[in-house]
Amino acid sequence: MTAPLGVILAGGRATRMGGGDKGLRDLGGRPLIGHVIDRLAPQCARLAINANGAPERWNFLGLPVLPDSLPDQPGPLAGVLAGLDWAAAEGAEAIVTAAADTPFFPPDLALRLQAHAGASGLCLAASPDETGRMQRHPTFGLWPVALRDDLRAALVEGLRKVVLWTDRHGAGVAPFDSLPHDPFFNVNTPADMAKAERLLAGRA
Repeated sequence: MTAPLGVILAGGRATRMGGGDKGLRDLGGRPLIGHVIDRLAPQCARLAINANGAPERWNFLGLPVLPDSLPDQPGPLAGVLAGLDWAAAEGAEAIVTAAADTPFFPPDLALRLQAHAGASGLCLAASPDETGRMQRHPTFGLWPVALRDDLRAALVEGLRKVVLWTDRHGAGVAPFDSLPHDPFFNVNTPADMAKAERLLAGRA
């Protein structure tokens, strides 16, 4: 399978962390987003970052910065659309997305998303919660460039919930284990950052 392009979604407001860029918070002596890049880069042909505001703050990473093309930060689907527009200009067929605040996602994310994609080429990652119920992770997906105009129209019409759009197009679901911990654990609060530090120390 052809390696997709990778887009790191870093456009959130980080309100539960007191604002600012969660991806630039320190984890183990380096920015949180650095851990995400290390995991995603080997899985993708090239990477870019979806982020709003001054792009210069990401210059040290040496990656393209893709702002939302729609106003008012309407959510992760707008970041997906920015990534799809970039991929179309690059001549690529699909992107894989990962969240900038999730440093432990699986190293075979892209391959398994591709293997479980629906007929439309869409796929979301999923893992079991503490009750064993599979939960989809809308910021971890495989997105075909062919659907970008449909996504743009849906966003203009006011759609914001990722799974409403992916269900509309018969997205596949790629299952992942949650042992020894959920690989899609994301850092939303200072307590989460402390947990991430413990998990990182346990992997060292």
